[in-house]
Amino acid sequence: MVTKSWWDTVDALATGAVGVHFERYPRARRKYLSKWRKSRNLWLRRAALLFQLNYGEDTDFALLRAIIRENLGSQEFFINKAIGWALRQHTRVDPEGVRRFVAETRLHPLSAREAMKWLDKKGLV
Repeated sequence: MVTKSWWDTVDALATGAVGVHFERYPRARRKYLSKWRKSRNLWLRRAALLFQLNYGEDTDFALLRAIIRENLGSQEFFINKAIGWALRQHTRVDPEGVRRFVAETRLHPLSAREAMKWLDKKGLV
């Protein structure tokens, strides 16, 4: 994920193979995620934000919030977009939790807009 990376390959790997692998092998998740989430490589940080995207109710929202907080203040488009996407996806199972987190966290405007997009369309804001 670090050689000739771009959003399309990173997203496919993070939400697919990496997400499945981390779900099956928690020890591997702990080992790699601890490095990826603090990496200087934006694609590894993006993967850390997105790997739970398809977990639904099994999403560790506390972990997601922690990783998001570690990336607050980033001006990197692909990080801020990933934050919003991960939060938007989580609104499917915990709209109130996401709404509360967005309200109390100084997210980049892009992240906040993306997070609330689905709730806005449904009139649930």
